[in-house]
Formats: sequence, C-alpha cells, structure tokens
Amino acid sequence: MGSISSYGTGAGKRYRVRYRDPARQSREKGGFTRKKDAEDYLADITVATNRGEYVDPKTAKLSIHELGVEWMANQSHLKPSSLRTVETAWRVHVEPAWGTRRIGEIRHSEVQSWVTKFTANGGKPRSATVVIRAFGVLAAILDIAVLDKRISSNPARGVKLPRKGKKKRAYLSAAQVELLAMHAGEHSTLVYVLAYTGIRWGEAIGLRLSCLDALRRRMLIEENAVLIGSQVVVGTPKTHERRSVPYPSFLSVPLARACEGKTRGQLVFGAGDVHFPRSNTEGGWFIRAVQAAQKDDGTFPLITPHDLRHTAASLAISAGANPKAVQRMLGHASAAMTLDTYADLFEDDLDAVSERMDAARAESIVGVSWGLKA
Repeated sequence: MGSISSYGTGAGKRYRVRYRDPARQSREKGGFTRKKDAEDYLADITVATNRGEYVDPKTAKLSIHELGVEWMANQSHLKPSSLRTVETAWRVHVEPAWGTRRIGEIRHSEVQSWVTKFTANGGKPRSATVVIRAFGVLAAILDIAVLDKRISSNPARGVKLPRKGKKKRAYLSAAQVELLAMHAGEHSTLVYVLAYTGIRWGEAIGLRLSCLDALRRRMLIEENAVLIGSQVVVGTPKTHERRSVPYPSFLSVPLARACEGKTRGQLVFGAGDVHFPRSNTEGGWFIRAVQAAQKDDGTFPLITPHDLRHTAASLAISAGANPKAVQRMLGHASAAMTLDTYADLFEDDLDAVSERMDAARAESIVGVSWGLKA
C-alpha cells in the first residue's frame, strides 16, 4: 500500500510516507518527527481507502465560497419563497463569515463560537429562526463536502443551537370572525374563506372559477400565488400536491357573487386577471378591519391574514373534526404534523376522553352489579 522513508533536514531526521490513492495516483506526506507517527498515518490511509472513506487532502483546500456557490445553484428545487430566504442567509450571514475559509481547516469549536456570537449579535440577540437558518446553510454545504469525500466529517454537526420559542397563536371565535368580516366590508367573502376553509392566502388569491365545484361545495387547491419582493410568483401549493377543500354552505352565495361576470379561467378574488394584492401595510383593509373589531371587542387579538388559517383549524376541531380530516383540509404533510402544530387545541380532548372512560366504567359496574343480583 505504501512505504516510509527517512530523510535529513536542518532540524534533524524526518520521515516521509509514500502511498497511492484510490485513483492510483502517487501521493506523499513528509515532516513526521517520529517513525511511529508516519506508520500511524499510513495505517489510517490504508483503512480509509479500504472502507471507501479516503479523502484527498487537496480537495479540502476548497473554500466555503467555492462550494457555496455550487450548492446554491443546486437549490432550484425549492419554492421561490424558500429559495429567497436561503439565498439571503447565504449572502448576508454565511458567505461574509466563512467564504474565504478552506473546508479542511474549519473546526467544530469555531462553528460553535460563531453560532454563539451570531446569536448574541453584540447585545441585540438575533431570532432563533435567523440563526438556525444561517447555520443550516453552512452545515448543508459541509454535508455535501463530506458526501463528495472532500472532508471526512462535518465540523458543524453537533453544534448547540438556540431554541425556538413557541409563538402563542391567536384563534378567533365564530362570533369574532363575523365581527371581522363585517368590518372587512367588500372583502368579507375572502375573510370567510380564509377562516372557514384554512387555505393559505396565496392559495385563496390563486383560486380560479374552474376550481370551484358549487354542487359538492369543494375548492380544488392547485395554485399558490406568493409575493416575492414586489413580484407575485405563481406555483403549486406548499406541499406540491393538489387537494380538495370543503366550504360551508353559507359561502355558496358570496362565492357565486364573487364569480359574476368572470370566465372559468379567471381568478375568484379581485378583478379576475390580476392576483389580489396582499393587505400587509398599516393602512391596508385587513389591518383597518382588525382595528375596528378591537374597538368593538376588547378581547379581539391583533392578527394577520395567516392567523385565519389557525382559526379554521380551531373551528374545525371544535366542531369535532378528527386530526386526519384537519390535515387534509389544511394540506399538511401528515396528521402527525397537524397534531404537533395544534397540540394546544386537542388538550380539551383529554378531558373528554377521561369523562368517557369514567362513564364506560360506571356502565360496566352497573352491569356487573345487576348480574350479581340475578
């Protein structure tokens, strides 16, 4: 596999290791002060080669910038909104800090120190989401380096990350939805659709007349219009899968009115040819409706359009829908995801289960006692 030879230097005797890599290229490494160190190095090279784990020392000289540019070019499978956040994390946080570093020189302790300082941000802590996303980009680039056998292990793995705090969700009651819809005026139908179907904002404004089945009261969700910067990008739903979502009968008439004068290929909300703009400014209709509702109801929470999706989940669960039905309605990847996301809404079910079990035991005791008397 290889050989070890000695040679003289001004500092004394040294040892050199010669070997052939898996591609049968001749390699050597010198500078060992002890023959045992040279023997250990050769043994490690031999084992790594036999296991298919050999790493060419030259490839470890590549920089994070070189690999990062290539990695970013391969992220085209991501949805535009996700790609934008990943690209921002790479451009703003990862490339400036690590771009010039060689992948073979990066140490685990350095990555941990970066995460710690990055989180603190000079006394103005960054959100856990920003830190975790930036770390994820660096770790993913190094993962590829490991898979390509440029380095033997990923120094970023095992780093302790900040914990994400669970944001308390705001759920509207049915009465509060009515109040919001009333103040939304001409946009009340959109409020009802978001609050009673759970579809996302982008899915609602991407809804076309051809996707409405009035007889079965179903919406076919197959488009998602997302605002990226100042441009609306239309793609598939978040999970890439179409789904059929039911809507309550009271929405039949408002939806029919929204469709009047339009062709089957036009959009339900808005003028029909241009996607309805998102109301996310302080002076927008949605914020004004929320503020008006808060004046009428002191318990009305400050919400965004996306919170109506959570409201839909709450109303469905309160109506007795099982997790699988809620999952299909919301378009989650699995019922487990629905349970994890809305675990707080299922807490009341524990009391109901306990009460039903208590009732079942009471019935069984009555049955047993009657049997004994007979």
